[in-house]
Amino acid sequence: MRHTISVLVENKFGVLARVAGMFSGRGFNIDSLNVAPTHDAGLSRITVVLKGDDSALDLAIKQLRKLINVVDVTDFKLGKPVLRELVLAKVKADAKSRSEIMQICDIFRAKIVNVADSGVIIELMGDEGKVAAFLGLIEPFGVMELARTGQLALTR
Repeated sequence: MRHTISVLVENKFGVLARVAGMFSGRGFNIDSLNVAPTHDAGLSRITVVLKGDDSALDLAIKQLRKLINVVDVTDFKLGKPVLRELVLAKVKADAKSRSEIMQICDIFRAKIVNVADSGVIIELMGDEGKVAAFLGLIEPFGVMELARTGQLALTR
């Protein structure tokens, strides 16, 4: 089962390694990992999407809360969190296909952030379903490169 966990930590050396090591040491496969500072310069938020057993996850969360420098842990299995991901995609686009790509971008509220002779770079932000649907539609044009932030989450 997929789980999304948010770990608020002190912005200190080695904290990310301890948190990631905790999950891998318990047999969880990390699908995405995102780390960034918060509005408080002394804190960072680690958002982890992983696969694993519910009971093992509960034990791992208890262990996380005991780690030095961990301030708070939130498991998003309860309630409806706000989940978003940012995607940058470099897509092949010639003069014929560029208008069709622009229509797909309009439908998904994506932005074309760079145009070149051989292709375009598109920025899209959305939940998992929106990102998957968008990538499915632009795939036939030829995706040259793809960069994703991984999922971010906050409680409502």
